[in-house]
Amino acid sequence: MSLPIFFHDEAINGEFMTLNEDASKHIVQVLRMKEGEALHLTDGRGNLFTTVVADAHKKRCSVRISESSYKPQKDKQVSIAISLLKNASRFEWFLEKATEIGVTSIIPLLCHRTEKQHFRYERMKQIVVSAMMQSQQVWLPVLHQPVAFKEAIESSDFSEKLVAHCEDEQKHHVRDFHAASSVQILIGPEGDFTKEEIALALEHNYKPVTLGDTRLRAETAGVVAASLLCV
Repeated sequence: MSLPIFFHDEAINGEFMTLNEDASKHIVQVLRMKEGEALHLTDGRGNLFTTVVADAHKKRCSVRISESSYKPQKDKQVSIAISLLKNASRFEWFLEKATEIGVTSIIPLLCHRTEKQHFRYERMKQIVVSAMMQSQQVWLPVLHQPVAFKEAIESSDFSEKLVAHCEDEQKHHVRDFHAASSVQILIGPEGDFTKEEIALALEHNYKPVTLGDTRLRAETAGVVAASLLCV
């Protein structure tokens, strides 16, 4: 059985580490781990540490590092730039699933038809962290602060740039770009991108793509795109 894995958002060095209160509470009160039991720590930057509980304190559990290893980040870089959604729980679901699938960055977009622009960054990052741990990964996707659509496309430096939209025009299928080592896809809000936004994306060398024959919710489109590009 795999060891439980915890995220430590600080440099991990030395023989002993004291964990934060949330991690300590989960280890001691939820998992009921005792001194001498093993668990994994990761810094979300490729490092994995095997540790042993040294002091099972519910607020400041300390562990002793017994082994460490490094897993290089995969060569394929997949970025999903997706509009914020009116229903925050649907956006949270997308974050969780995209992280589990293995995207490397997520950019919340502010588009013309984006209905909700409030973004609880710390809560959203915790969802990404939890999904990383649950899926036993050691690289944390980069979660950006929300950015305006125009700014996002003007600053993109991916080798393949895709825009998924519902307008009738000739499109590639997103699966055609599965082999790309550096790819970003734009996913619009409820109501899709405006014609002007689509035109602007095309001007910046984004290629129009389809995700299939059915019309998908934005968060479903994001997950489908992640699956077709990452897996």
